[in-house]
Amino acid sequence: MAQLSDDCFAFGGTLLSVEAAAALITGRVPPLPGQELAPLAAARGRVLAQDLHAPHPLPPFFNSAVDGYAFRHADLPPGGESCLALAGRLAAGQAAGAPLAPGTACRILTGAPMPPGADTVMMQEDIRLEGSVLHLPAGLKRGANCRPAGEDVPQGALALAAGTRLNPAHVGLAAALGQPALAVRRRPRIGVFSTGDELAPPGGRLGPAQTFDSNRFSLLALLAGLPVEPVDLGILPDRAEATAAALREAATAHDMLLTSGGVSAGEEDHVRAAIEGQGRLVFWRLALKPGRPAAMGIVRGTPVLGLPGNPVAAIVTFLHLARPLALQLCGAAPEPLPRFVAEAAFAHRKKAGRREYLRVTLTAGGGLPLARKDPREGAGLLSSLTGSDAFAELPEDCTAIAPGERVAVLPFTAIF
Repeated sequence: MAQLSDDCFAFGGTLLSVEAAAALITGRVPPLPGQELAPLAAARGRVLAQDLHAPHPLPPFFNSAVDGYAFRHADLPPGGESCLALAGRLAAGQAAGAPLAPGTACRILTGAPMPPGADTVMMQEDIRLEGSVLHLPAGLKRGANCRPAGEDVPQGALALAAGTRLNPAHVGLAAALGQPALAVRRRPRIGVFSTGDELAPPGGRLGPAQTFDSNRFSLLALLAGLPVEPVDLGILPDRAEATAAALREAATAHDMLLTSGGVSAGEEDHVRAAIEGQGRLVFWRLALKPGRPAAMGIVRGTPVLGLPGNPVAAIVTFLHLARPLALQLCGAAPEPLPRFVAEAAFAHRKKAGRREYLRVTLTAGGGLPLARKDPREGAGLLSSLTGSDAFAELPEDCTAIAPGERVAVLPFTAIF
């Protein structure tokens, strides 16, 4: 379990910028201790705990990159066609054998080791074969179509750095270096609550003033894309004592807690008070739309994030608070949210001093993709997310955007 002191953060303001919140998280929360071995088949998505240095060169031997004929480049005259005698054949998996005699060439297949003495390969489609004599056109450079030992990764070189979140290419490289398993960070155990008497679990019956709980399942799904262990902790009732007791108990069994709802200033919003009563409130309210009512605190040494109750706001604040905090606990290298530039096909005005996210659809344009704003801006409209492709990000100093201007967008296919 993460053990943080109540005074490990320092913030005295009331409205925190997204960058300041991220800096508090990444600068003050240490990675969790502990690691384990993960077999390669289960390593995707995990965080590498130790640097991996190449125990041998990759490729491990000098080999052919194509199907063709291997020979000594010194046997080619300075200009004009060359003739070499065909002598032998090598396929992938065969030992190189005897050195190649001067004036001869060896039939060689992709991946086969170069015969000793050979230093160049000509592709088979560029050669004319008459009986056992090869006719080679001029112009081929020494070392063409060959892969030297260590061309990919030299022996002893850093192949994968600690903190890397392993993707399929990383796993493949580890396999190519002969590693059956990798040392990875242990996965933080992250508990997720929803709050509110107005919520009912999907599959149950709705009361006369209830709605089905969606945030908990959105957050659990977002956590499933991270190297963590998500834990469903159910729905907290709108009772101060019950909320405080649940956070206190869950903090002892989890490395991080997430809640949604109950962090505003309403009479039935008890999460913020419970954090303050059981530990320390680090910050409350972000300069962010949607997502201003968000809180972070420490309860019994465990970081607790209180996200807004509106579904879109909960997802936006998750991306900016919960995601970097979870990655920090994992010991992962920082991963900025992926962005690319699009052309705005809409007009919009906003207040200065806060970052704003608009739901947009993306279509091909003459140059940049065109971003069209969803006409529905409510933070409670989940269908505005399923009907969109990305968030358009309007920075704090922006007060208006006009059609044709450039705008940064965060594609859902990458951030979700």
